[in-house]
Amino acid sequence: MRYRLVFVGFGVVGQGLGKILVEKKKYLKEKYDFDYVVVGICDMIKGSIVDEKGIELKDVLKKLKKNNKISDKKIEPVEMIKNTNADIIIEATYTDLKTGEPAFTHMKTALENKKHVVTTNKGPIALKYKELKEIAEKNNVMLRFEGTVLSGTPSLNLSIEALAGAEIKSVRGIVNGTTNYILTEMEKGRKYEDVLRKAQQLGYAEADPKGDVEGWDAVAKAVILANTVMGADLKIKDVERKGITKITLKQVEAARDRGKKIKLLAKVWKEKDKIRASVKPEELPFTDFLSNVSGVTNALTFETGNLGNVTIVGPGAGGIETGQALLNDMLAINRMVK
Repeated sequence: MRYRLVFVGFGVVGQGLGKILVEKKKYLKEKYDFDYVVVGICDMIKGSIVDEKGIELKDVLKKLKKNNKISDKKIEPVEMIKNTNADIIIEATYTDLKTGEPAFTHMKTALENKKHVVTTNKGPIALKYKELKEIAEKNNVMLRFEGTVLSGTPSLNLSIEALAGAEIKSVRGIVNGTTNYILTEMEKGRKYEDVLRKAQQLGYAEADPKGDVEGWDAVAKAVILANTVMGADLKIKDVERKGITKITLKQVEAARDRGKKIKLLAKVWKEKDKIRASVKPEELPFTDFLSNVSGVTNALTFETGNLGNVTIVGPGAGGIETGQALLNDMLAINRMVK
């Protein structure tokens, strides 16, 4: 089946998906009967382009590599979403965990105009998932967001689809690669401040790293897991939060001497009739699988009634990796609409 695609946001993640689509076009058609034509790309910095006959992704990627520009033309995302003949809107703009904007408006507009949405943007899903879900159902279209928790590692598909009926009792894991990298390096005797600077140089941490090191990114992911996997209606303010900014080298070394490692853990669990969630540093014994997850790698353990513990491990960031999540969501739509 052939789909008309519009990219809203064409940064690292959008380009990651673009590269996959170019390289795997023949494979996707032969293996999954998934074909596509890109009819619009909209980026607030790189410019916009619309052509309902089709845009050659390969040429756009080459142009970006040369001068980091698509065009000098500016088109408002809402205008492009409404006025193109797209089947799927790929929302890959920046994340805002206070308002969910502008991504929430992009998604809402697309769904109201009967267009499927795939996204890796945590903001709207953490803040307004229930509202978006209702709009999607009302308009008989799909909202998919696999990449919001573990990037390309299929945590939501695993828990919602593959573990259907297994009765998930709790989820715990490492969902932020930046903080896990910092804590892993501190185990080698390096101070927090020094490792944070190195993480920024490597591109693992932003110039303003608060979203990661203070635990906000992990909190958003915990909320998404609670609300989508366990049927809760948690808000970000409901999650107990403590970051890693106060963790000292002395604490890391003392934990090691006790046969433990400090990890920033996101946890979601049932407590009587309520769903609870927390994000905070915890000491894990060396025998705990999660204690051995190092660097920027992420992992989640699902405690189930039928299968015991099921753990998934994989990359939690990266353009290609996150682009894979968007592709996975589009292939899911392709399966379901047939």
